[in-house]
Amino acid sequence: MNIEIKKSVKPVNYIDAINFMEERLEQLFKKNEKELIWTLEHNEIYTAGTSYSKKDIIDKSIKIIETNRGGKITCHGPGQLICYFVLDLRNKKDIRKFINSIEKTIIETLKTFEIETFSDKDNIGIWHEENGIINKVAAIGVRVKKWIAYHGFAINIDNNIDQYKKIIPCGIKDKGISNLNKIKNQDYSKLRDLLIEKFILNLES
Repeated sequence: MNIEIKKSVKPVNYIDAINFMEERLEQLFKKNEKELIWTLEHNEIYTAGTSYSKKDIIDKSIKIIETNRGGKITCHGPGQLICYFVLDLRNKKDIRKFINSIEKTIIETLKTFEIETFSDKDNIGIWHEENGIINKVAAIGVRVKKWIAYHGFAINIDNNIDQYKKIIPCGIKDKGISNLNKIKNQDYSKLRDLLIEKFILNLES
């Protein structure tokens, strides 16, 4: 696979990131550019996908950016690893398999840090259960245009989860949000590179 790997160190403006992916999608469609996997962080921001409801906003003072990705309302901020992509599905045309490869990538990566997680067909994302309490640790939001998939997923590492009290994350009321540091306080500095490596392997399989 001919994929450009881009790793941003400083926080990237959300709108700039979306515009970059939209432009890459058009170029990839015309076969003028490579596919892309891009890891980064955003400063604190709330975004809403195409199926969100205004009832999911608890604190009406927060600013919401409406996007064209799938899913509902979520937030981003420092300490959350975001993996964006622009990937060509024209040869496979199997969105379910593509989503499965994302879920598998996150689950396998977290397993190497001795954290057991799982996917849920009714509630998209990656979940962790402890003492009967289920919390989301990774969100997934994908859009497919011209059979090219873009947007991506986000893993909570040591972000401020109090942010989520201002919304009903992903419209789900009966489950919570956690981050990896709260589950197991350890060094996650190698997580990003491991995630990219596993993602590419799963895309190729």
